[in-house]
Amino acid sequence: MFENPTFYNQTYQNMTIEDVQDHIRTFVRFDPAASYRLSIGTDSHVHRDYTRFITAIHIHRIGKGAWGCLRNHTVKRPIKSLKEKISTETWLSQDVAFYFTPEYLHDIAEILLPYEKKGASFQFEIHLDIGHKGLTRHLISDMTQRIDQMGIDVKIKPDAYAASSYANRYTK
Repeated sequence: MFENPTFYNQTYQNMTIEDVQDHIRTFVRFDPAASYRLSIGTDSHVHRDYTRFITAIHIHRIGKGAWGCLRNHTVKRPIKSLKEKISTETWLSQDVAFYFTPEYLHDIAEILLPYEKKGASFQFEIHLDIGHKGLTRHLISDMTQRIDQMGIDVKIKPDAYAASSYANRYTK
């Protein structure tokens, strides 16, 4: 894992992972009877002299809004291999997911538990920027297996919006 990764969004800069977790906790406490999906996904873009990776953390209050933030990681060379690029995207998403420990996820569940009969729910997912169409289809098994082995739900295109939509907007 990276030591002391920092995250940002349009409102906050240089957030620590603890800051991010506090924002998510506050977001969930605001409406504890809602359904939530916490998604982590990474996308990348190869530039002439470097490759930029953006990892997104996205908490979605289903049907009622979302909050998110990003982490930038730059490799100081263009990555030409699709397998290396997708593998790095997967690894960076896994790296961020490790910060969402079972203890932290239990804390979120404790907030929602009293509201379960009112529809409260929580899902934790990693979104991979791969899919059955296109050049990444042959990587699906290897990459999803890495996430499955962590015990985290995995989504691929077209359901992988944290990677293919949110993170993608900031890679250029």
